[in-house]
Amino acid sequence: MAFTIGVPRETQQGETRVALIPSVAERMRKTLDGVEVRVEEGAGAQAYHDDAAYEAAGCETVDRDDVFAADVLAKVAPPSSDEVARLSEGQTIVGFLSPLDRPDTARRLATAGVTSLAMELVPRISRAQNMDALSAMSSLGGYRATIRAAEQLPKFFPLLTTAAGTIRPAQVLVLGAGVAGLQAIATAKRLGAKVFGYDIRDATQEEVESLGATFVELTVDIGDQEDEGGYAKELEKEKQERQPELLQPHIADADVVISTALIPGRPAPLLINEAAVDAMDAGSVIVDLAAANGGNCVHTEAGATTRVSDVTILGPTNLPAEMPVHASQLYAKTVSSLIEAFSEDGRFTPDFDDEIVDEACLTHAGEVRNERVRGLLTEEA
Repeated sequence: MAFTIGVPRETQQGETRVALIPSVAERMRKTLDGVEVRVEEGAGAQAYHDDAAYEAAGCETVDRDDVFAADVLAKVAPPSSDEVARLSEGQTIVGFLSPLDRPDTARRLATAGVTSLAMELVPRISRAQNMDALSAMSSLGGYRATIRAAEQLPKFFPLLTTAAGTIRPAQVLVLGAGVAGLQAIATAKRLGAKVFGYDIRDATQEEVESLGATFVELTVDIGDQEDEGGYAKELEKEKQERQPELLQPHIADADVVISTALIPGRPAPLLINEAAVDAMDAGSVIVDLAAANGGNCVHTEAGATTRVSDVTILGPTNLPAEMPVHASQLYAKTVSSLIEAFSEDGRFTPDFDDEIVDEACLTHAGEVRNERVRGLLTEEA
């Protein structure tokens, strides 16, 4: 008998996505001969996929107990304590597991004998591009952050010439040129803003400029008292430590700041200090995509909108969930690609000698396999 895939209804507050959408589930059933997809009743409702659509795709809509009895569980949000308690030895869970932020979840999964594959840990190699859920969701987050900023800003984004006069375009500064930051830059440009991008990594300058934005370079002068290698290292250290101070004039000139600097498992770096916020014009907007890890702005409150010195500061923690249709579509494709890549002869058989599984596997055979997560658990003990 082929294995079963369970798709539960997400219960985390604010989570509207679903791990598999009907069209992707239908394709999996055809690709993986004999596989059975069980979908919890109402699982896709908030992503605008009703039970009838799943049934038309050949899925079985069942209750929660039947879903959690499946061989492979496909989820979006990390499992709650109650959900982990429903799992048993030999089952596999695939989804976002927040291993570095919630290491205790890994401990509980290992204790239960569950094999878990964390989408955050999928290596960023060419062979795994179609499994890169983190990049897909980050792109949505960058887009949505810009739209939220445009809604909040009491000004136009684009240049506007009217009989009543000319309105200058808004200035948007994006801090961090990863996937989210680059998407934010591209979206702000499409909306007509004058865009600036900054990243601690000078190598990102070409990517920022390729999108039509101006790259912000921070100049640090610490004297020429060391050899080239030592000087370069000291310069980089000084640049990191002085980022808030050096960014202040650039932040003050911006109508909108979108910050995306985030290091998994660590507090977000402080880039926007009190003085920088105070220097911004009244009505300016900050959207802090690092809010869940403390924020890049000193005033950020996770999940809340605050106002300081007439500056609106947004601290969203799950922007992709605000676009559940496309977010679920993209996420479902990454999850299905991972499951399909390691399924053979009607069985889901992850190959632990394969680089993708080796890095993505969080727990297996009663052990936490990820070295960094094991370190975090040791620190907690």
